[in-house]
Amino acid sequence: MSFQHRKSVTHRLAMAAKAHRARSGTHLARIGLHPGQESVLKALAEEDGRTMSNLAQVLGVQPPTVTKMISRMSAQGLLKRVASQSDGRLARVHLTDEGRARIDEIDRIWTRLEREALAGFDDKDRKRLRKLLRAVERNLTLPIDGLAESPAAEDVDDDPED
Repeated sequence: MSFQHRKSVTHRLAMAAKAHRARSGTHLARIGLHPGQESVLKALAEEDGRTMSNLAQVLGVQPPTVTKMISRMSAQGLLKRVASQSDGRLARVHLTDEGRARIDEIDRIWTRLEREALAGFDDKDRKRLRKLLRAVERNLTLPIDGLAESPAAEDVDDDPED
């Protein structure tokens, strides 16, 4: 019998991620953003003046992706690149007033998206799902040969937010 991919957990996860991105895109478009741009703004709200390489690392993307995002967002007036005083080759990215003004709107969108995605879930289910998804993420970021040594989802309880 062949693998029933449509009944697999990973297929459902991929479909949920696709639906999440589409829904978030709809909400973000209302404030003039594209999916992913809100993560850049939130990362800079946490620590303004990050380098491009630091942003790439924090966002989990390749540096050329960050370069394109920063260029587009600079053109929108949401942030600006400033050459480092000590190293002219290094640029730091800063929020503009317009970028900073979007943070509260992003928070409202994320709150709404969380409510929409988890409608009908109680707190226990939400916490369990968060832990399970964190374990899936961890499994998928391990080296392929390290998977056998990964902890079972039930054994994972290291999130300080829980």
